[in-house]
Amino acid sequence: MALSVCSVGPWNLNPKTLSTPSFSFKSLKFPPFWPTQKVKMGPLSVSPMGFGTWAWGNQFLWGYQESMDNELQQIFNMALDYDINLFDTADSYGTGRLNGQSEKLLGRFIREFQEKKGSKRDIVIATKFAAYPWRLTPGQFVNACRASLDRMQIEQIGIGQLHWSTANYAPLQELALWDGLVAMYEKGLVKGVGVSNYGPKQLLKIHDYLKDRGVPLCSAQVQFSLLSTGQDQLEIKSICDSLGVRMIAYSPLGLGMLTGKYSPSKLPSGPRALLFKQILPGLDPLLSSLRDIANKRRKTMSQVAINWCICKGTVPIPGVKSIKQAEENLGALGWRLSSDDLLRLDYAANESPRRMIQNIFQTR
Repeated sequence: MALSVCSVGPWNLNPKTLSTPSFSFKSLKFPPFWPTQKVKMGPLSVSPMGFGTWAWGNQFLWGYQESMDNELQQIFNMALDYDINLFDTADSYGTGRLNGQSEKLLGRFIREFQEKKGSKRDIVIATKFAAYPWRLTPGQFVNACRASLDRMQIEQIGIGQLHWSTANYAPLQELALWDGLVAMYEKGLVKGVGVSNYGPKQLLKIHDYLKDRGVPLCSAQVQFSLLSTGQDQLEIKSICDSLGVRMIAYSPLGLGMLTGKYSPSKLPSGPRALLFKQILPGLDPLLSSLRDIANKRRKTMSQVAINWCICKGTVPIPGVKSIKQAEENLGALGWRLSSDDLLRLDYAANESPRRMIQNIFQTR
């Protein structure tokens, strides 16, 4: 159930209190982030923004260290305290010996939160199952789902997602994976099923395939941001709207390029630097528009970029690996960009000479 500003929290006040001589507005403690209404995602109710956990266990790209786990636990707790209940992960998140670490951490954090609070929350875990070449049968895909359940030590996954399509290089495997989604849904291992990195044509195909077998497709995860608004993304969004499928926007900050923290002379460490070096030089008009709107709204550029995704009807899942990032992301909720702001950002995005490189697993 979504929190209500009028009924939940220390800011719940009796109107009579306001009229008493001893009352002082200075004593009021307003919440830093306003509770938000949930949105439907198939049979589930989720927060209008989730948290992505790609960085939780990824040393190569995001510099994860196990010493970060305490802060990640605090981030998880903070998210739930402010009514964020959607967490996106994958069985492939985690590098080397840490493979599956993201799922393991989420499972641990759920248990520790429930033990500390003494109650259960409506937590929606959306995990993705990789289309590895050795997963050739529906049974093997179901086993992948069971392995994720074991890592998280939970009884049921919120949304089980196919991480990418194999239609471009192994069409027969694709059908087996679709049947695997059907089987895990019928066995009650997941509450709903979704896809990731599916283009318009394949999205329509899998939707119809699942529908014929009595399985609703509840989500489609796509790279979507002010740097990823090509024809495919717009067509996918239109299809999702017509079919009642919720679109999840991953990389809503363009891997960090839309935060305003980087420039051609100030690049991030690691592999991202190569990508940023190619794209950032052409982003001045877009980043300038983001900065102007952020200053006018008294928000950060990241908050404006995430709010743009929300205004477009998607559920963004920005990544978080620090409390500061979590707090900043939460500031994207509880308000909306004006139509003029949206038009200005849309124009700046369309005029940008550089775009995010499309995921190599994205299909047509």
